[in-house]
Amino acid sequence: MILYLDSSAIVKQYVVETGSAEVRQAVTESEINGTSVISHAEVIATFRKTVRAGVLREEEAVKLRRSFDRGWPDLVRTRVTERLIRHASTLAWTFGLRGYDAVHLASAAAWRQALGRD
Repeated sequence: MILYLDSSAIVKQYVVETGSAEVRQAVTESEINGTSVISHAEVIATFRKTVRAGVLREEEAVKLRRSFDRGWPDLVRTRVTERLIRHASTLAWTFGLRGYDAVHLASAAAWRQALGRD
């Protein structure tokens, strides 16, 4: 199985929340895991947000960030290009998606196409 992860799915690998067990199992069972390069900033921002919200202590968030940074090279990362953004914009308009959600959907579609899985 080949698995595309948006930033919320990546966070579920590090922070225990609803769906974490399912994401961890899917990641373990997949042959290749990928995401968009924008996920790095989104995941780090989420770790910081959990500290501000009192969900995690600073030290815990720092450990999660280090662990995430170590695992980042293991993910296939799709690049954000003008073409991808144009596709994301069309998806956002058509389906009423938020900006980064549309970028993730366009990234997953581009990766699928690159793999010849259309």
